[in-house]
Amino acid sequence: MPATPTRPQGRNGFSTLRTLFPYLWPPGRPGLKARVVIALLCLFAAKAATVYVPVLYKHAVDALGQGAPGAVAVPLGLILAYGGARVLSLIFSELRDAIFARVGQHAIRAVGLQIFRHLHGLALRFHLARQTGGLNRAIERGTKGIQTLLSFLLFNILPTFFEIGLVCLVLWRMFDGWLALATGATVTLYIAYTLLVTEWRAKFRRQMNETDSEANTKAIESLLNYETVKYFGNEEHEARRFDASLSRYERAAVRSQVSLSILNIGQAAIISAGLTLVMWMAAQGIAEGRYTLGDFVLVNTYLLQLYSPLSFFGFIYREIKQAIIDMERMFELLDQDREIADRPGARDLAVSGAEVEFRDVRFGYDERRPILKGVSFRIPAGKTVAVVGPSGAGKSTIARLLFRFYDADAGAILIDGQDLREVTQQSVRAAIGVVPQDTVLFNDTIRYNIGYGRPGASDAEIEAAARLAHVHDLIMAMPDGYGTMVGERGLKLSGGEKQRVAIARTLLKNPAVFLFDEATSALDTHTEREIQANLREVSQGRSTLIIAHRLSTVADADEIIVLADGLVVERGRHQELLARDGIYAGMWARQLRSPAD
Repeated sequence: MPATPTRPQGRNGFSTLRTLFPYLWPPGRPGLKARVVIALLCLFAAKAATVYVPVLYKHAVDALGQGAPGAVAVPLGLILAYGGARVLSLIFSELRDAIFARVGQHAIRAVGLQIFRHLHGLALRFHLARQTGGLNRAIERGTKGIQTLLSFLLFNILPTFFEIGLVCLVLWRMFDGWLALATGATVTLYIAYTLLVTEWRAKFRRQMNETDSEANTKAIESLLNYETVKYFGNEEHEARRFDASLSRYERAAVRSQVSLSILNIGQAAIISAGLTLVMWMAAQGIAEGRYTLGDFVLVNTYLLQLYSPLSFFGFIYREIKQAIIDMERMFELLDQDREIADRPGARDLAVSGAEVEFRDVRFGYDERRPILKGVSFRIPAGKTVAVVGPSGAGKSTIARLLFRFYDADAGAILIDGQDLREVTQQSVRAAIGVVPQDTVLFNDTIRYNIGYGRPGASDAEIEAAARLAHVHDLIMAMPDGYGTMVGERGLKLSGGEKQRVAIARTLLKNPAVFLFDEATSALDTHTEREIQANLREVSQGRSTLIIAHRLSTVADADEIIVLADGLVVERGRHQELLARDGIYAGMWARQLRSPAD
């Protein structure tokens, strides 16, 4: 068993595009598929109109150059057709964007939803090792990358290549192969040069981003630790560190700008050389009587028309490449192994008395360091069992295994005789109500946070749960009552208030099994006794597991399990364990001498 989630390997740009394709051509959605087809037809129609515009322009110039009677009427018709073609090109382009918009947004939504669900389906091991900020940025950049890819690849690069092909075909059919070859060679050389120089200068851009992030990080860290800097008089030391990062950024920025100038100069030189060559060939044709003045204008217009989208080719290439990289990182999240997954055909847990049994359970987060080494105990239906022991003994691991955040390496955990690995995770977690030691609330109202225990519960049910948790009066004393916002992670409430809201939330869930993991650790002694008495009341008739460090909170348990080094070393009721004068008695004596503990 690995200690941390492994990074999926083997994904590249092509596999990323293959992963994206089903979202753009979703099975069972004929309406979206029709939109894709219509959008592509509009795309080709827009480019066909764009390519035909210079042809109309050529004919108008030729008509004007002839000077024959009635010439004014002919160019007028061609000019109107010229304007109509330009309008059609714009209309088809806008229709393409409008029709395809739903396809693109559906793809972004579907990908985001699937990743969100997959992340919630991953084991606790992944979430303990993750970097939340980096994870959020990967999803944000990945979904944005889909939009970038669709905008630039489908609606810029592919249409531009289609237009290049059409232009070369028109030049070859209207003139000769050499003119088409010169145009194609110019565009090919331009693209190749742009790709090569863009790849070369990418390292300078990367250095700019890295040094910018480094300088920003040092500045923020220094300002956040303002008092520490002052304590040691290290203002100049911090300034030197910041200036060193800025200096590296300065060098990278200069190189990036110089390389950009080289790119622009080369692009301009290639286009100018190609344009000069094509115009010379057209001029030669005019001198020989093979081409008209309109032909000269046509080839010049075509090359200038192609130059406009190609001038952004380097930028677009970088954006597409970055978009694919961002999407790779996002789709790698979908490649993460769930680790804990329902077995095929798994049934829902059938709860009757809710008897819980740990049967020779062995487990380690890392196979090199076992945590539980064969733990066995039973919680009879409706009884309360407490697990105590020193830090690192494996108490919280028992809670995580019962809630099936992990599966045991060996042995079995059963509820009413059903192995948790054989039933669905959702049904197991629906049967267990947890009040954790570290209570985290959503940045919403108190009503929402209590109601989270059972979405859809009425206000009366929420208030009843709050009364059972002895928090109703406290809430009503607040200016906004149950509408009070608790702040991010519940920071506007005290530790005790948060804990009581968490208890109310679990009571509202009305589970068959209660799991209290240091549930009163944040409360003062008086409030703790009130809550303990209340918890005993609400847990009557329910199987209850209490994970505790403060032994006074478990003295009334039907059985106390003492863990040490991953093994059950003592078990019995409070008075029995004290009479043995063993490990539990020693822990009790130490806590009596240290009331703060």
